[in-house]
Amino acid sequence: MRKKLVVGNWKMHGNRAANAALLGALKEAGPWTAEVAVCVPFPYLTETALALTGQQVLLGAQDCSSHEQGAYTGEVSSAMLSDLGCRFVIVGHSERRAYHHESDQLVADKAKAALAHGVTPIVCVGETLAEREAGQTEVVVKRQLAAVIHTLTHCIGEIVLAYEPVWAIGTGLTATPEQAQAVHAVLRKQLQAASQKADAMRILYGGSVKADNAAQLFAQPDIDGGLIGGASLKAADFAAICRAAM
Repeated sequence: MRKKLVVGNWKMHGNRAANAALLGALKEAGPWTAEVAVCVPFPYLTETALALTGQQVLLGAQDCSSHEQGAYTGEVSSAMLSDLGCRFVIVGHSERRAYHHESDQLVADKAKAALAHGVTPIVCVGETLAEREAGQTEVVVKRQLAAVIHTLTHCIGEIVLAYEPVWAIGTGLTATPEQAQAVHAVLRKQLQAASQKADAMRILYGGSVKADNAAQLFAQPDIDGGLIGGASLKAADFAAICRAAM
């Protein structure tokens, strides 16, 4: 049985005082039987790593470079993330794809770079509202995942996959459990064709996950947890979602 994973994506939020209060509250709210992680902004990785010492919550980052090192001002390498103790890194989030014009191949290259340094990439895929309304959901997510499969080949079984319908991120809209499960099943089938580890791989759902809908979503057979945005900034809400994954 796949162990549930709940990952908080803080996005570009936080300050030292607020972060300390949030992490302290999470410490009081645990423990959970699910695996729990927080992906925090780069400037707060070191402080968060120290705050999480001895805690159940794991450390993650929100992006990484596809390059090993070099003259890439503003970029952060996977080696640096590993050096700071990051267990996870989000790659291919829809905001990166949209605002920074990241291609499927660049996302795949970032995933490969992360794995090379022992950091598990959480690879995001998802369709826009226009693509869903045009009946293109399956085509879009399979194309996005195919680039990662082609690039990682036999290592594809080492990633975590996250389905985040773009139309449900930060909008208050949420895919129904049945809608989310249908896409997760498509992705699982695609992974099964590429890896013998597919049945053990975790596929997360993200997109306005809240305490009151998390249990229904996580009960679906191919939904193995969540990638949580806004709700991860409120300790009580995030803790409730973590409990729902139990």
